Parts: sequence; C-alpha cells; structure tokens
Amino acid sequence: MDGDVAVGVKRGSDELNMYSSSPNSMTANGSDSKKQRLDESPPSRVLHIRKLPNEVSETEVIALGLPFGKVTNILMLKGKNQAFLELGTEEAAITMVNYYTAVTPQVRNTPVFIQYSNHKELKTDSALNQRAQAVLQAVSAVQDGNSPSSDPGVLDLAPPPSPVLRIIIDNMFYPVTLDVLQQIFSKFGTVMKIITFTKNNQFQALLQFSDPVNAQQAKLSLDGQNIYNSCCTLRIDFSKLVNLNVKYNNDKSRDYTRPDLPTGDGESANKDHSLLGAISPLSAAAAAAAAAGRVALSGSGVSGVLLASNLNEEMVTPQSLFTLFGVYGDVQRVKILYNKKDSALIQLSDGNQAQLAMSHLNGQKVFGKVMRVTLSKHQTVALPREGLDDQLLTKDFSGSPLHRFKKPGSKNFQNIFPPSATLHLSNIRDGVGEDDLRLLFSNSGGTVKAFKFFQDRKMSLIQMSSVEEAIQALMDLHNYDMGGNHHLKVSFSKSTI
Repeated sequence: MDGDVAVGVKRGSDELNMYSSSPNSMTANGSDSKKQRLDESPPSRVLHIRKLPNEVSETEVIALGLPFGKVTNILMLKGKNQAFLELGTEEAAITMVNYYTAVTPQVRNTPVFIQYSNHKELKTDSALNQRAQAVLQAVSAVQDGNSPSSDPGVLDLAPPPSPVLRIIIDNMFYPVTLDVLQQIFSKFGTVMKIITFTKNNQFQALLQFSDPVNAQQAKLSLDGQNIYNSCCTLRIDFSKLVNLNVKYNNDKSRDYTRPDLPTGDGESANKDHSLLGAISPLSAAAAAAAAAGRVALSGSGVSGVLLASNLNEEMVTPQSLFTLFGVYGDVQRVKILYNKKDSALIQLSDGNQAQLAMSHLNGQKVFGKVMRVTLSKHQTVALPREGLDDQLLTKDFSGSPLHRFKKPGSKNFQNIFPPSATLHLSNIRDGVGEDDLRLLFSNSGGTVKAFKFFQDRKMSLIQMSSVEEAIQALMDLHNYDMGGNHHLKVSFSKSTI
C-alpha cells in the first residue's frame, strides 16, 4: 500500500472508494520524500492539503478555499493530518494553488502544504462523511445568502450580523495602509468603505462590504493570518455598526462609492496628518512601499531620527545625505558618527517623513554600497559645542532654503517617488540645451541613456543607466547653480523615456 491508501482501508473502504484506482495513482501526494513527483501533478479541482495541525476543524480547511470560489466537497484524514478539498471549478483550484505558492497558507499559525491531487473529483460516502457534509451545506448556504439549515452544533455559521468588520493588527512591524487592506479584503467581495485609526496604540480599521456574507467569508479566511511573513497579524470581529459614515477620501478613510468626497486637507491641521495623511497622491507611494515590505508604520509617536549605516565613509558628507533624504522630508540635522564613520544620524521634521524616507531608501546602493536605514532610538540629533567639530561631521540644516515640504499643499507632496533611473529636472535656465545637460550629468560619473525636454523647456526627464547612478547624480546636481539665479531642481520620476 502506498501513501494515504492505507488510511483509506483503516477508515472503511466505502468512504474512500475514490481510491478504487490503482494505489500508485496516489504518489503525487503523501510524504515530502516524494517531492520530486509532487509538482508534476496536472491541475485538478481536488486539492491535497498536508501537515494540518491536530485539532483542525472542517471549517478551517474549507476557509482556505472560500476566497477562491465554491467549495463542493471535503474529506478529512485526521489520523494523517491531511485533507482533500474539492472546488467547484478547476480555475478556482488553479487560482488557489497559485495564490498559496506566493503566500504560505496557514491554519492555526501552522504552515500547511497544498498541491493538486491526482483525483479529478472526490467521491465520498455521505453516511461516513456526514459531519463534513453538514459543514459544507452550512457554508454553501451562507455563501448563497440563506441561513444554514444544518445542525447548528456543527458550525458557528449563524447568519452574519453585519457587513462591517473591525480589524486589529498585531505585531505591526511594517505599515499596513488603507490600500493594502483594500487589496486583501476585496478578494472576498466589494469593499465599500474603510476607516483606519489608532486606538490603545494599535492600528485598527473598520471595513464595510456590500454584503454581510462577504464579511463572513473574509473573517473565516483571514482571522489570525499574517499579512507579511511572521508579522502584521489580522484579528477580525464583526463590528456592532452596520454602516460606516465616511466624510473624507484620504489615507485614513475612503468611501469607494463616493469618489467625489473632499480629501479634508484644509480641515485637518493635526501633526499626524502632516505627510502621510491628507495628501492622497502619497497613498500610492506608501502602499507600494508597504507592499515591498520595507516600512514601519505611520509617524504618530515615532521619532523623526533615522540611522543610516554601511555608508561609504570616503565619499559620504552631511550635505550629500541632506540632499538624498531631503527628497522624502525636510532634513533638519545630519551627524556622521565620530567613532563609526560609515554610519550617520539624520533628523527629519517628523516621524511620517522619517518613515517615508526609510521605506524608499533602505537597501538602495549609494556610493557603491548598499545603505541600511532604520529608525533611531534618538529623539533629536545633538549639535556639538562651538569649535569641537573640526571634522565637520555634524551639520544643522534647520534654516535651509532647500526644504521641499515647508509650504503646506506644495506640489512637491505629489511628486514623491521611489529612487529610479529616470530623473525629473526643473527650473532649467533659458538657453540651456540637451547637450549641456547630458554633459553635466555624465560628469557626475554616470551614463545618460535618454533625454526628453517638456514643451516649455524649463523641465525635462533624463535617464541614467542605473538607479545607483541616478542617486549619485541627484546628490551632486540638485540645487546646481546654472547661473542667473537659476538653481536646478532634481527629483526621482515615475516616468520612463
């Protein structure tokens, strides 16, 4: 006997008449030693799930499949910590396997393995598989919007009380933005409204589906799951509210049914809104950074001081760090550490700006080395006493005219992009041509791949051959004096030429 066939015999051959084909057909499933053959099973709407925790219930296994479509049958092999799950269509099964290839499926915080079974459908004897069938009926009833008629003891799937979920996120080492929540939850149905807030120092959200059934499926599938590897754990309950009232569409709240709502810029003067709040174009940048898994959450209560390490100590200066970090916030002070010159403290105006700079700059190559950026435990960067900093390692930029974000509502808020090989140039002096700018940028040690003037010739795009070269050119040439009181402005662009 091979694989799970032995179990089939122990549990009574009726229940497992799906195994009536030769035992060898089972080799696609079973233990890890057969991995070689695992991946070769052709797609099937029956999935084999292994390494389930001991006390797992049918509901929890069904919940793995719910987001992807209708679950039409289930067979639990409890003694072997395995199960077979049949979906309504092969497409649904393929989507599920593809999704869980990228995101490790977990049941009760235990990773489980999912693969195609060799069987094209599950034939289970309903007498022996009664409990599972009752659970399935209840789930299908809820999926179809009827109240389940099965024995209520089998499954706590009473009609869902509300289309609104209350979501709390534990272990939040990376920020979870409104856009990230919308992406995750919209797999289960139409997300209509989201409100996010911080309560008891925890990030929370209220999220409203168009239908309570979708809320129920999302809760079944996502409660206890991690958004990113081993952090940002979702805790989900039904809210007592049945309808959310959203006043503004911005990074804290959104009503997807009313795109005409104001962003609320004018009304909200509190500091927490300063950068990531009221300005909606930032949401995309913040969501991208969060999706890249490189960020820690919104600036409330977080210091505005960053520690940059693994710097090239031969090349780095307070000025170059001021210019680079200044793309994402107003840098107040920079201190290269006296005893560790490959590290520096950078103080920005607030925690939001620090988060944004960290999310975009951590892991970028600067002066040939991969820079690490983390939040510092310091609240401020201290200035040395008069005459003590003979190496010019510390610089106060608090009065600098070059801060990009001093003016509330400045256009610069809308032009914050991750480092890219294409740079946006503005404030180009009359009479300065493409050749002049190509030459200027080649002299910063890079290769200019492409160039394009905007119509008025006061702005252009210039593409370097790598992101590292573009970072170098930005540090060298932002605020470059072109004569006649024209200082060149350089920023990263989202466009390519």
